[in-house]
Amino acid sequence: MSPRLLCLVSMLPCCAALAAPEDFFAIRVMDETTGRGVPLVTLKTTNHIALTTDSAGWIAFHEPGLMNRSVFFSVEAPGYALPKDGFGYAGVRLTPVAGKTAEVKILRTNVAQRVCRLTGQGIYRDSILLGHEPPLPRPNLFADVMGQDSVQVVPWKGRYFWIFGDTLKDSYPLGNFHSTAAWSDAPDKGGLDPEHGIHFEYVTDDKGSVAKMLPVEDPGVVWLFGMLTVQDTQQKEHLMAHYSRWRDLGRRLEHGLAEYDDTTGRFNRVAVLGDEFQWQHPRHNAVNVKGEGGDWIHFCAPFCQTRVKADYDAVQNTSAYEALAWSQEHGDYVWQSATGPTTQKEEEDLIKQGKMPAAKARMQVVDAHTGKTVRLHAGSVHWNQHRKRWVMIAVQEQGDVSYLGEVWYLEAKAVEGPWHKAVKIASHPKYSFYNPSHHAFFDQQGGRIIYFQGTYAETFSGNPVPTPRYDYNQLMYRLDLGDERLKAAHEE
Repeated sequence: MSPRLLCLVSMLPCCAALAAPEDFFAIRVMDETTGRGVPLVTLKTTNHIALTTDSAGWIAFHEPGLMNRSVFFSVEAPGYALPKDGFGYAGVRLTPVAGKTAEVKILRTNVAQRVCRLTGQGIYRDSILLGHEPPLPRPNLFADVMGQDSVQVVPWKGRYFWIFGDTLKDSYPLGNFHSTAAWSDAPDKGGLDPEHGIHFEYVTDDKGSVAKMLPVEDPGVVWLFGMLTVQDTQQKEHLMAHYSRWRDLGRRLEHGLAEYDDTTGRFNRVAVLGDEFQWQHPRHNAVNVKGEGGDWIHFCAPFCQTRVKADYDAVQNTSAYEALAWSQEHGDYVWQSATGPTTQKEEEDLIKQGKMPAAKARMQVVDAHTGKTVRLHAGSVHWNQHRKRWVMIAVQEQGDVSYLGEVWYLEAKAVEGPWHKAVKIASHPKYSFYNPSHHAFFDQQGGRIIYFQGTYAETFSGNPVPTPRYDYNQLMYRLDLGDERLKAAHEE
C-alpha cells in the first residue's frame, strides 16, 4: 500500500482503519456494457443490511455471521436493472470470503451513464477500504462538506469557479446557508477527467471549513443564481450573480445583485431590488449567445426566456432586460420589456383558449416515443458542436415514477426554441434529481460526449429513506449524443 493510501485509510473512522484490505470481501458492481463500476447501487441482505457502492462501484463487505456462506443480496439501482427470478426478486447470491472479489454485472436502462458522486463524505470510501488508489486527493472529507445543493459554475481567471447552495457539515445539522464556493482546474490543466470526479478546492474560513460567500448579518439563507462574467467598457471582467435571502422556501426576504470582490474572495451586495422586479435580473442558468445587435446573456429556467446585453452596465440596469412573450398584436413571440416571459403552462392555456396557433408554440414538449406531455421544471441550455444544435438537459416536474427525478434531453435550432421532442435519459424512481446542469466546458470528442450534474435528494420525493452518503449531494452523468436512442429528439 502506498504512503498516500495509508494516510487516506488513517483518515477513515477508527473501526475501518483497523481493518486491512484483505479482511474485506470486495464486491464490484459493473455496467455490463462498458465494464465500468456503477455508483449508487444498493445491495441489501434478507435482514435489510444495506450497502451502497462508492463512486467506483465498489462495496467493502465484512459482516460477522455472514462470511463464508451463501448470502442473497437484492440489487437496487436507479437507471440500472438485474433480471428478476421466478419469485420476482432481482438480486445475486454470493459467498463472502475475506480477501476475495465478486463481480456483479447490471444492465443500464438509462441512456445516460452515472459516473460518480461529486460532493460529500466518503466518495471513494469502499475503494480505499479495499486498498485501491482513489483519483481524488481528499476522497473522504474536505472542508467539512457532508452534502451540497444546486450548482452554478463559470470559467474565471483561467480556472472554474463553482457556487453551491446550502451545504451540510459534519459538526451540526445546520451548516453553511450563505452559499459555498470552490475552484477547480480544467482536465487539460491538471484537473480530473469529469467521469472520475472534480477536485473541488473549497473556499474556507480560518477554521478550514467552507466559508460564507455572501456574509450578511441579516437572518435567512442566501442563494446565488444566474452567475455570469461580463466585461465593462474598459474590458475589465466582472463576476456577478443574483442573490436572494429567504426565510423559508415560501418567503423571500430580500433580493438583488451581487459582485465578486477579488480582494476579499467573497461576494458583495451591489444593488437591492424591489419585489416588483421578478425577472429583470440574472436568474437560473446563464448562457452567452451571439445574436442580432451583439452579444447577449440568456437565462434558462429551463427555457431561455429572459436576456440582457452582455455588458456590465446593462446587467445592473433592470430596464435593460427583455422577456420573450406571446404577442396577440404580432401573432408571434417577441422580445420586449413591458411584461414577463410566457411560461410553458401559460402557452398551453393560450392554445386551449384559441389565442395562439399550436404551430407557434415553443414549449409544448412531448415524450418523443409516446407523445405524452412533459412539463419541465429546471435545467440548462448550451450550444453543441457535435449536433450543431442547442441542447437542453432538464428535469420533469412530475414524472410517472418520481417528482423532480426524471431527466430529459431536447434539441432546438435556436436558443429560444421551439422545443418539442424530448427523450428521457435518466430516471430516479421515488427520488429527486433537481436543477440539472450541463457543463459544456467538459464536452469531449467535439461535443459528442457531454456531462451533466444535479442534486440527488429525498427532500421533495416523499421517500422516507435517504440514501446514506449520497443524499443531498451532486451526481455526475455522462451522455453520448451518438446514442441511437436520442435520434427521436433530433431537430432536423
